[in-house]
Amino acid sequence: MLATVKKYIADHNLLRACDLHLVALSGGADSVALLLAMRQLGYRVEAVHCNFHLRGDESDRDMHFAEELCNQLDVRLHIAHFDTREYAALHRQSIELAARNLRYAYFENLRRDIAAADILVAHHRDDNVETLLMNLVRGTGMRGLAAIRPVNKFIRRPLLCVSRQDIESYLAQANQAYVIDSTNLEDDATRNLFRHHVVPMLEQINPQASRNISQTAAYMADVCQFIDHALPAYIDKLTQRDKQTDTLTISIPQLLSMPSPHFLLYEILKEYGYSSDQTSDIFRIISDITVATEKANTNVGCRRFLSQSHCAYIVKDAVVIRIKSDQPTEHLIPEPGLYSFDNYRLRINKSSYTAGQEIDKDKRVATFDGSLIQFPLTVRPWHQGDRFIPFGMRGCKLVSDYLTDAKIPVWEREQQTVVTDATGKIIWLTALRSANCYRVTVDTHTIITLTIE
Repeated sequence: MLATVKKYIADHNLLRACDLHLVALSGGADSVALLLAMRQLGYRVEAVHCNFHLRGDESDRDMHFAEELCNQLDVRLHIAHFDTREYAALHRQSIELAARNLRYAYFENLRRDIAAADILVAHHRDDNVETLLMNLVRGTGMRGLAAIRPVNKFIRRPLLCVSRQDIESYLAQANQAYVIDSTNLEDDATRNLFRHHVVPMLEQINPQASRNISQTAAYMADVCQFIDHALPAYIDKLTQRDKQTDTLTISIPQLLSMPSPHFLLYEILKEYGYSSDQTSDIFRIISDITVATEKANTNVGCRRFLSQSHCAYIVKDAVVIRIKSDQPTEHLIPEPGLYSFDNYRLRINKSSYTAGQEIDKDKRVATFDGSLIQFPLTVRPWHQGDRFIPFGMRGCKLVSDYLTDAKIPVWEREQQTVVTDATGKIIWLTALRSANCYRVTVDTHTIITLTIE
């Protein structure tokens, strides 16, 4: 086994002899074999044991075993105690997830504190097989088929090349004891069902099943590594990023001209919290829209998809991804003054006016005949069905039509507000167009000016 592990470390460039390595030591066969193997191969190691206090006396037994083993091997041992159930309840997590989060967070903090190069964990080939099968049954993509990789940031797995049987034989030859976690013998956990029933059944069909599945996982890990290296160049060809507005635009024609456009779209969208099902829906609509516009040469409108953090808009020949913004809130303005809102201020002045006096034409400024404006004013999001008479026009126009005609992007429309007076009529499509009926004329003596700052 040592020869196999040594070759695996060299082939994957896992460890350097000059570094300090932190070994995760539970006391079970796998972690004990890992510690012994690293010592026998001449690596400089320290060990870390976590007591999650989940199995009563058995948890303390494991801790004492780790202490005795490290004393025998003259290896420095770090021990952490966790109230795992309290942590799980506080963070609304399962016990398993809470223990995992506590363990790896402590490992990383300790690694930095003792200046260790990495953290060695004892996942082996059988763990890899179980993980791939579990991922496959749950539903997974390319990376799920890669299962457990030998390197993940500062985590290293030198035993992925050997089986549980190899490990037990190695410990037997070394006459080395280890502890057994009683929960691993039960079938209440999904992984144990695969370990005790599914994998043995597959090995009845083919005795080499575990080895073959592990080789497939290793092959898929290589494929993932290659694709991860090549993918950014493809994505750069079909996307544009506006750093100022934090907007990503995906060109639909270029996307559809690429090999595996569905896969490429998922690789882009997953970074923004979109699931594979959402990606499939978006891709289907992109394809349908492309066919529809080619046949009828028509504009098919806009679609919007939400993740937890972002909005993806399908507009014309692009998918535009932006950070999800809160809807504007409604604000009441009782009188002239300076009002602070979420991300801007609105200044309202009332002053006298002389015919011919210059009016500020900046879009962020709106000037009205003061005798026609009734307070309180309201700043609110526009609603479907809202109408107003745009400055310089006679007839009413739907706000939605005005925004469309003005080519306002859909994500900006969602943030658009209007200002109404006490009668409920729109006096200003904020920062775009004031209403004609409240315009300043030669008969105006008092003006009210609204300025966005």
